[in-house]
Amino acid sequence: MSTYYLLLGSNQGDRENNLKNAHTQIEKMIGKINKKSSVYETEPWGLENQDNFLNMVIAVRSELKPLQVLGHLKKIEAMAGPAKTAIWGPRLLDIDILYCDDLIFESEQLNIPHKQIYNRNFTLIPLIEIAGDMIDPVKQITIDEIYDQCTDDKEVFIYEN
Repeated sequence: MSTYYLLLGSNQGDRENNLKNAHTQIEKMIGKINKKSSVYETEPWGLENQDNFLNMVIAVRSELKPLQVLGHLKKIEAMAGPAKTAIWGPRLLDIDILYCDDLIFESEQLNIPHKQIYNRNFTLIPLIEIAGDMIDPVKQITIDEIYDQCTDDKEVFIYEN
């Protein structure tokens, strides 16, 4: 069994419901969700002229291998609705694999740890909430320490509906 840390995001449609539906499908297709961060409202990163996102990080226990998890996540995203049309653009649902235990994995389809984790407050802040003491297998420092080094200036707020 492995623990996967997944980042969920949505900035179109019923953002809250998109995240809740993703939880249901993840538990059906991948494994049990052990931890959930709070939901955060975040400014868009990369492509800025779009609506704010709701983001959260979850920890999932699974027997699946990383590329199997990725395949299921792509299905879950497709079930939510039309795919994103631009890199870092608006989307109904986006799910990224951030970590899988202390695995370092690189392929054309997937990199673990996620390559952008070190640059994004919207990823680091919810991850700190559930795994701040976890050691990054590449940098060999905690998630808290990675956040201290992050230069992202985008705002991240606890979401209150």
